[in-house]
Amino acid sequence: MDAKHFTTQVEALSALDDAVRRKLFLFVGSRPEASRDQAARGTGVSRSLAAFHLDKLVAAGLLEASFRRPSGRGGPGAGRPTKLYKRSGLQLDLTLPQRRYEWAAQVLTRALGERVSDESMEALRRAARAQGESIGRELPKPATSTPPLRAAARALGTCGFEPAVAPEGQLVLRNCPFASLREGCRDVVCGMNLALVEGLVTGLRADGRRPVLDPQPGHCCVAIGGDRS
Repeated sequence: MDAKHFTTQVEALSALDDAVRRKLFLFVGSRPEASRDQAARGTGVSRSLAAFHLDKLVAAGLLEASFRRPSGRGGPGAGRPTKLYKRSGLQLDLTLPQRRYEWAAQVLTRALGERVSDESMEALRRAARAQGESIGRELPKPATSTPPLRAAARALGTCGFEPAVAPEGQLVLRNCPFASLREGCRDVVCGMNLALVEGLVTGLRADGRRPVLDPQPGHCCVAIGGDRS
């Protein structure tokens, strides 16, 4: 890790040392974007305090800010554009002493991609499905009254997929934990990802919820149907 990258990582992590700032970062990260008013209401702080800490998170590279007028409003009298915040693409990955597990994962993925076969893909899917089931069984079991889709969303959130319910009713995953491995190996990684989510849903006993491959820009390649199928 070069000195500049190390400094960027440390400064970004230091920006999250403040409890209010952490709450704001997590709130903004849980949705596509948020205004100062929304962030303030969502975290229970004043608008001025939210604005101060949100701009600190932008300065640290953890959030990005843009300005936009509300939909349907424009021209004279439309008012000032609203400042909106969203999570940046900065990835925090700091270990001391340094570890390079991601390099090993990239090498293994590329090697598998070069020698892919029906047998190797099936072995990968079996292993990923078994891992997903194990994760699902180990997570706290939801109450019997919790809808299966909501139970799946909570579990996938714990695993870093950042689930959200789309207008069509399906559960989409806004973050792919394996995004850095997909280059040149998308079929391998997405197939593994789908099997992992299938296993997790099975381990949770979220009956009737079927994960499918449904690639969308800015999302994980897997989605979970909202209707029983």
